[in-house]
Amino acid sequence: MDVLKNKYIYLAISWVLFFLSILLLLIPKLNLGIDMTWGIQMEYDYETSINIDSIKEKLESERKLFLNNNEIVINNINVYWITWEKTVAVVVWFYNNIEEKQLEELKISFKSKVFDAIKWEDDTVVETKYINIGKSFGDYIKDTAFITLILAIVAITFYVTFAFSWVVSGISVLSFSMITIITLFHDVIISSWAYIFISMFFPEFQIDTFFITALLTILWYSINDTIVVFDRIRSNLKKYAGKTWKDEKKLSEIINISVNETLRRSIYTSLTLLFVLMSIFLFWPETISWFILVMMFGTLVGTYSSIFIASPILYIVNRNKKLTVYKKAVVNPEDKIVV
Repeated sequence: MDVLKNKYIYLAISWVLFFLSILLLLIPKLNLGIDMTWGIQMEYDYETSINIDSIKEKLESERKLFLNNNEIVINNINVYWITWEKTVAVVVWFYNNIEEKQLEELKISFKSKVFDAIKWEDDTVVETKYINIGKSFGDYIKDTAFITLILAIVAITFYVTFAFSWVVSGISVLSFSMITIITLFHDVIISSWAYIFISMFFPEFQIDTFFITALLTILWYSINDTIVVFDRIRSNLKKYAGKTWKDEKKLSEIINISVNETLRRSIYTSLTLLFVLMSIFLFWPETISWFILVMMFGTLVGTYSSIFIASPILYIVNRNKKLTVYKKAVVNPEDKIVV
């Protein structure tokens, strides 16, 4: 497989997706979770039976009547069963243009309406959990999440810079680290776009701390796959670059050999992970389905970028450089330092 033959097509596809992703992140109103919109979550145990659709209908009617200064204050309501348990969960998201004191009063008021709606279905219902994300704490979570994401990318950059030092004279180690940053941003932005696009049609998929955790996990998977490819390129550079005419290979040949040597491993690893994630997405509790969906997008995008983005960019950046064997300085122990 000649991965460099259609390199500009691969890069063009990624550029278009990246540009559209940025636009989608800036234009619509994001569907944020309760930990980023100061919402509430309640869980209720019951003994007989509950009609989820009936509860949703009642709470949706209440949502339209729940006003503050003649404006609807509840952004969205989600009602679902906890898998394998006789438990129903209700999550309520509020708009963020309300003062904290008023918001707390509204939460308490609507919580009682939720309990009444569920008790109408089953008299045996008992509240077992109540989570209330305060405004200041929600802001802290939001700020900390994105700072953590940036710090992770910076730390990865330093690691790659150190790990790929002393490769081959003629290729700067900075090209490895900078390309790694580019692919990481590529994977995170496009995965976010895919998830946010789906959340426009399915409100249950929100941006919350699970979403940020998934992005951090995507960074780990993406950097792992990219480093495997880069490490093979490094090994082959040492093997073929700057040698005699019989053993020497051009940079394009070295990159193609390296990608083909790691291609099967990358595809098999990604497919195995996707099968596991798909099983979890289909059969595990709905509360983590958002996290799993982002992971699935990240796995696909990360595999694509490590093969079809990172390697072609490495070639484009270094294609005019002369490759020579890197020689470490040899220190003669008999040399004496005269002071």
